Amino acid sequence: MRKTLFDKVWDAHVVDTIENGPQILYIDKHLIHEVTSPQAFAELEERNIPIARPDKIVATADHNTPTINQHLPIKDELSRKQLEQLTANCEKNNITLYGLGHENNGIVHVIAPELGITQPGMTMVCGDSHTSTHGAFGTIAFGIGTSQVAQVFASQCLLLRKPKKMRVNVNGKLNKGVLPKDVILYIISKLGTNSGTGYFCEYAGNVFEEMSMEGRMTVCNMSIEMGARGGMIAPDETTFEYVNGKEFAPKGDDFDEKVAYWKTLVTDNDAVFDKEYSFDAIDIKPMLTYGTNPGMGINVTENIPSENSESFEKSLNYMNFKKGESLIDKQINYVFIGSCTNSRIEDFRVAANYIQGKQKAQNVNAWLVPGSQKVAKQIQEEGLQTIFESAGFELREPGCSACLAMNDDKIPEGEYCVSTSNRNFEGRQGQGARTILASPLMAAATAVEGKIIDITKNLN
Repeated sequence: MRKTLFDKVWDAHVVDTIENGPQILYIDKHLIHEVTSPQAFAELEERNIPIARPDKIVATADHNTPTINQHLPIKDELSRKQLEQLTANCEKNNITLYGLGHENNGIVHVIAPELGITQPGMTMVCGDSHTSTHGAFGTIAFGIGTSQVAQVFASQCLLLRKPKKMRVNVNGKLNKGVLPKDVILYIISKLGTNSGTGYFCEYAGNVFEEMSMEGRMTVCNMSIEMGARGGMIAPDETTFEYVNGKEFAPKGDDFDEKVAYWKTLVTDNDAVFDKEYSFDAIDIKPMLTYGTNPGMGINVTENIPSENSESFEKSLNYMNFKKGESLIDKQINYVFIGSCTNSRIEDFRVAANYIQGKQKAQNVNAWLVPGSQKVAKQIQEEGLQTIFESAGFELREPGCSACLAMNDDKIPEGEYCVSTSNRNFEGRQGQGARTILASPLMAAATAVEGKIIDITKNLN
């Protein structure tokens, strides 16, 4: 029987199958952070159940971490307690923790790939919906709830029904100024936020094959925003080259053996998908969202469409936009470049390349938040910090930051923020904040101009 990439990885991890029911799936890596793990630790302790495989767990502090003065005690009491609880739980259970101040600290979905913890063919879970990021390596990676975190702690397995399979093909040549973020925002705008519900999505076609690993991570990161359980891209030479030499990657002959196996992780010709879509790269332009879910997207030159549903009206009312309106020349006072979607070194290189020799508009608060200490170090070593600071941008310390406003990085009520994060829900970046999702290039251009511009006119 011909198998998809998803089938190959899933089937290799099935421990047992319950007749006419779910399967027991072995989990290779369990990533944890301070927000969704405390209750799971407490449950196991209450029931006197030990952690099955502490060596398969990696923890980091990211959601509640401040991005200013990380060396000082955390002011917010809830944030401080959650981080202290994570430290205590990891010490007690002999779990590797990259806490604040550690050279490997950062956003969970940024540090695992850059350290070589994420490798092709794995199953990976985390109590965080954007775990789908790791699917860029040809892994089955997905977010789990707190009760499932406890299940993995106790058994290193999960009881699951196998999702269905879909494939999204994008072929052709991308337009100038179109980044991976635009590609996934375009796909979601065309398919909708429920199109992937119950499915694992494989991305195929030359557009994904030609993307860097960081671009692929951006695409897979937002698979969850179209309702998919996760997204995957088949590993190839780009993947192997990225993993090779990383701190926790296999070395020498072990690496060669792994690569030989990883090369088998491609969808067989004639393998059957439950759903399949195809798009032409030439149709994709720099994208923006105008509403309160990631599917409400248009290219920068389009006007907001007209719909008559109650939810559509409610969304536009929250954003203070009107049907038929153009977003070009809309004044923006906040710009955020960061999050597990777009806080890697390539994202900051793109931004710096545009910003160099320019100045930030006076009306804009521009926050640049690296995804990890390693990215922060690269920004400094490559001279990008000088470019940002000379242009008036504020470079902060690593963390999830204004993606979800669990720390002090909140957008004020009623203000617009052009953000490279992944969600534009009501109140996501702060109570009453209005989020417009975009690529790092669009965000950088907005910060320089103080308003949304047609970036395509600036790239000739």
